[in-house]
Amino acid sequence: MSAARTPDETRTVLDSDDIARALTRVAHEIVERTKGADDIVLLGIPTRGVYLANRIAERIHVIEGRDIPVGSLDITLYRDDLRRAPARALLPTTIPPGGIDDKIVVLVDDVLYSGRTIRAALDALSDIGRPRMVQLAVLVDRGHRELPIRPDYVGKNIPTAKTEKVLVHLVEFDGDDAVRLSGEPGEGS
Repeated sequence: MSAARTPDETRTVLDSDDIARALTRVAHEIVERTKGADDIVLLGIPTRGVYLANRIAERIHVIEGRDIPVGSLDITLYRDDLRRAPARALLPTTIPPGGIDDKIVVLVDDVLYSGRTIRAALDALSDIGRPRMVQLAVLVDRGHRELPIRPDYVGKNIPTAKTEKVLVHLVEFDGDDAVRLSGEPGEGS
């Protein structure tokens, strides 16, 4: 039995090599499931989801030899916790040329937790256009869903306690690549 972790301690669960492998696997799964990545648009959810979407697009380019359109989808105004949370700065929504109508849109985010961010993303997406299909790719699925949302592509399932935080660091934003857990693990984690 391991010693309990204090709230300020962190434990690395994915290092840079693990993240690279996970994103490569996700890119291969997208290509396989979409039969060659035709009509794919990757939309990252700011902030880290945008960097992950770009990395996945680079890997698909290596696999398929074609550029995949990448954009970003700010969901701030669509969140259901606007009244309870402090005000957030709006981030840009950028839709690639060609739009999303009749495309397969893959939403990309760093961590899937309750599902509320993805619900907000689906609402935001409906104001922009009408995709043929919407899929979800996440680097980490930590469980604890509050809404019936399931990812299509998962880099890593990491069961967590609700008392734990999943900290995703990406070199483009944080200076290093790692996924760490902080906080006290609960029973069963």
